[in-house]
Amino acid sequence: MKRKVLFFCLLILFSISLSAQVQPTWESINQRGYPQWFSDAKLGIFIHWGVYSVPAFASDEGYAEWYYRGLQTDDGERKAFQERVYGEGFRYEDFAPHFKAELWNPDEWAELFEKSGAKYVLLVSKHHDGYCLWPSQYAPEWNTMDIGPHRDVCGELTEAVRARGLKMGFYYSLPEWTSPLHRWYESPDDSITEYVDTHMIPQFKELVTRYKPSILFTDGEWRNSAEQWHARELISWYYNTIGDEAIVNDRWGDGGQHGFRTPEYSAGITLTDRPWAECRGLGRSFGLNRNEPLSNYLSSDELIRHFATLVAAGGGMTLNVGPAADGKIPLLQQERLIDLGEWLNINGEAIYGTHPYKKFYEMKTITVNRVDPKIDFDWTRNSPDPRISCDHFQAHWQGVFYVKKSGKYTFEAEVDDNIRLIIDGQTVMDYNPAKANEQQSDAQEAKNFLSTSAKIKLEAGQHEIEVFYEERDVNALVKLYWSSSKMPKQIVEGFATGDFVFCEGLNATYTCEQPWICYTQSKDALYAIALEFPESQLVLNLDKPAETMQVTLLGCDKVLPWEYKDGQIIINTSGLSYSDLKSTAAWVFKMK
Repeated sequence: MKRKVLFFCLLILFSISLSAQVQPTWESINQRGYPQWFSDAKLGIFIHWGVYSVPAFASDEGYAEWYYRGLQTDDGERKAFQERVYGEGFRYEDFAPHFKAELWNPDEWAELFEKSGAKYVLLVSKHHDGYCLWPSQYAPEWNTMDIGPHRDVCGELTEAVRARGLKMGFYYSLPEWTSPLHRWYESPDDSITEYVDTHMIPQFKELVTRYKPSILFTDGEWRNSAEQWHARELISWYYNTIGDEAIVNDRWGDGGQHGFRTPEYSAGITLTDRPWAECRGLGRSFGLNRNEPLSNYLSSDELIRHFATLVAAGGGMTLNVGPAADGKIPLLQQERLIDLGEWLNINGEAIYGTHPYKKFYEMKTITVNRVDPKIDFDWTRNSPDPRISCDHFQAHWQGVFYVKKSGKYTFEAEVDDNIRLIIDGQTVMDYNPAKANEQQSDAQEAKNFLSTSAKIKLEAGQHEIEVFYEERDVNALVKLYWSSSKMPKQIVEGFATGDFVFCEGLNATYTCEQPWICYTQSKDALYAIALEFPESQLVLNLDKPAETMQVTLLGCDKVLPWEYKDGQIIINTSGLSYSDLKSTAAWVFKMK
């Protein structure tokens, strides 16, 4: 009898064990859900480091890690740089021996990341060039053990990061530009079966089995379906292999239905159906780009404020560093991380483990005025000015231009997203296309802009012009051309802000709505993160709180007086002295 009872107990336990396994269906994968630690963590560090770190070059708005692709497509700027610096016969593969990592110390990296306040690290284990940062048997002579540093970068950094109590994860590119089985962008998109079955899947499992990463961030998915990448099978296998703490992102191909969202170089999103974390660099590139101007980099204050807006909307940030080929993280990047960490040391209770309040922000309108010589902009995923948001902004240009000869002229716009052109008070073009959702992960190759044109008869002489532009999501681009039967297509130039004796160019006005107060909440407190310091009072449009509520500024012991009037909490901040302010960039008021 005892044996029968034991047998049935073991059978029940075995059945429970089987039922706990994630099945290769979207229903089972989504039912499994996401680990709470990721939603609580808020901040992670991304690391793009590889063969592309040797040339470390792109246009000032480009991604340096796409250097190989630039050579493939005969990109003029990259090709000219390659030939001038390295010679005509120099190939991308020839960079690998120069990727020596001679100054790399994984413990120094892990210490820096811990000081930044990050809770997880994502290392690019393999980018689109196929070069692996671990001794992969599926990339012989094209990995960091066989050529370059002669070190297991993934293994050494994993050990150092976990020793600091941080979660370790990997970025992994699904396709490769260099595989003879399927050359991404060159081979037909549907010819990936052999590559996926005999190379990608076994290599993916090799990486996971060897290092047991807590996070997997796949990428390069956008030309194929989730079925072609075997997304359901790989995600369920990974979850069953690693266990409850494992999490994957959302870049698994068309038809994928799972993964934390990964907006890229954005103003953030406001979706709360899944965890999300914006991925971005401190500058415009992920891999180190030596060609970037200083103005591309977020200041420490800008970084802190942007991070606060992401957390208030229920998200987080995976902040990238781009080390040099020698293994040193540039000092400017280190400074930004240290400054962020110091702010979090004071204000972390309003960040870690919090969740969105029913109201994310208090908003205000931001306006930037300047003179633009022409309308010829490709901001990619950035904005016209650091004060303007990357998404959801508007531009208005106004001035005059001169027509030398009377005739019919064609005006053409390349635009992402909307444009309206008015000449002499007449609407010539009003273009507002209904566009499908743009890819978050294909910044370098996607041509999301559309073209539109209109004709108008113009007399010789001066004409008034107005252009309205609206940017919605992801990429931002607007270019205005003109042509005629006797004039080839060209960017419209020769504007003036009034009579031609005045400044050449167009009066430009850029506007957007920006948060100036961000809300987060924990189980027992509400936090108002002020992105501008309130000199005398902080006014919050909130429901009436309990009479016993106390208000404090994090980092300061003073209890601040407040009143509730006309639907607003009015906090008196006049009693705060300079010595009370332990933070810069953003100040957190706790209401409990």
